Amino acid sequence: MIISASRRTDIPAFYSTWLRNRLLARRVLVRNPFNRRQVADISLDPSVTDALVLWTKNPAPLVPYVAEIEAMGFPLFIQYTITGCSQQLEPYLPERAQRIESFRQCAEMLGPGRVHWRFDPIVFTQTLTPAHYLQQFGQLVQLLQGYTTQCTTSFVSLYTKCRRNLRDIALVDPGESAKQELIAKMNAISSRSGIRLQGCCDPFLTAHCGVDQAHCIDAREIGQSLGKNFQVKKDAGQRSGCGCSQSIDIGAYDSCTHGCLYCYANTSHTRATANLAQHDPHSPLLLGTLRGDETLHKRQVHSLQIRQGALFDIDPQK
Repeated sequence: MIISASRRTDIPAFYSTWLRNRLLARRVLVRNPFNRRQVADISLDPSVTDALVLWTKNPAPLVPYVAEIEAMGFPLFIQYTITGCSQQLEPYLPERAQRIESFRQCAEMLGPGRVHWRFDPIVFTQTLTPAHYLQQFGQLVQLLQGYTTQCTTSFVSLYTKCRRNLRDIALVDPGESAKQELIAKMNAISSRSGIRLQGCCDPFLTAHCGVDQAHCIDAREIGQSLGKNFQVKKDAGQRSGCGCSQSIDIGAYDSCTHGCLYCYANTSHTRATANLAQHDPHSPLLLGTLRGDETLHKRQVHSLQIRQGALFDIDPQK
């Protein structure tokens, strides 16, 4: 199995010690995000955990644990978000220079093929124009060239939580032709730098802008980078247009305090801050502890690796 840590929150930024403790314990509990009384009990034994995919905007707190986690037998892959958005939309992130340095550190430890850059999402306002994003993208490509092989992008999806958090921001739609021109220029810049541009869950990008569909969690690519052959099954639980392989997410919504206004995973910064205060790095749950009224379900997990010997495990009499 592939562990996603996490689309729901920034585990490296806020819960790195907890993640290390869970990997040492070889077990994690995950509440059903729609029913808190249903809790999945998930094995994190290295024999069944093929890889950990980390989603983050600030992995600096995790950096001291990277070598130890890899030595435990848990290969790490990072989806690292550095956007062209303003501080107004991303109010609590560390300085960009610090995040770029962390990006480079991770790439030096894991290799550029295992640290993928996310220039995602693109949110247009009166000041955040296509020209602004092109300028920001060009700068970042120069700074990250040689430290990554892939960049994923998309235009913001306005889910209910996003609309609520962006209600005081005057959003602008520059029109399809301006968007196409922006992506074409970004694609040209990234291609010259050896970085492949892809579109995440955005049919407009793939149908009209000439970029491939992203597979942010790609079992085939992960297996190849580890010298293994993995079974590949699409993740049916993700959005339409998502190309990701199946994974198990161990995060929780409303628990990231970066405060990004475009984020689909937070109802509000106040709620996320309150939930973070419940965190115990020694608990098997990301937030709080078991209350006693839960039903625990041991999730069946297995490695995705296809053993070479399996090709010959055929009864000749059948």
